[in-house]
Amino acid sequence: MSAAPGAARAPRPHGRGRSSARLACVQALYQIEMAGQSADEVIEEFLSHRAGHEIDGERYAAPHRRHFERTVREAAARAGEFDALVAATLAERWSMERLGAVVRALMRAATCELAACPDVPARVVIDEYVELARAFYSGREPAFVNGALDSLARRLRAAEMADGRDHDRAPEGG
Repeated sequence: MSAAPGAARAPRPHGRGRSSARLACVQALYQIEMAGQSADEVIEEFLSHRAGHEIDGERYAAPHRRHFERTVREAAARAGEFDALVAATLAERWSMERLGAVVRALMRAATCELAACPDVPARVVIDEYVELARAFYSGREPAFVNGALDSLARRLRAAEMADGRDHDRAPEGG
């Protein structure tokens, strides 16, 4: 899977708060993997130098701080566990290593929310991360993200996904 041109700086999501936090989480987890920095170092850099600041003439929205910090720390600390969950959704002969670094970061953040943020409806998590995948990619990656997250949500939040209710609206700040 390859990133679309300009994927290093994806467009900001339309929403604020948690939507901005999700984009920042994906970028932070990517940086943790690629640069080998700690979660705390990357969180500090994002909050001090990116979030709410203007970079190259574009103002970056301030993320929901608590959601950003919690998701980055949890996803980084439990990356092996989350990678195993994602790997179980992959077709035979596919591995996490075969996925691009951006997709890995995106899937770790989304899996973290599904596993550790019961206050956010599963369908909201799926929708938000599929939209982020569309911001980064123009190929098949968004469809992959959708299918993998749907499969994960059905395993991690079986009762919620089976109840048939409309969970498209998140609670305040969702």
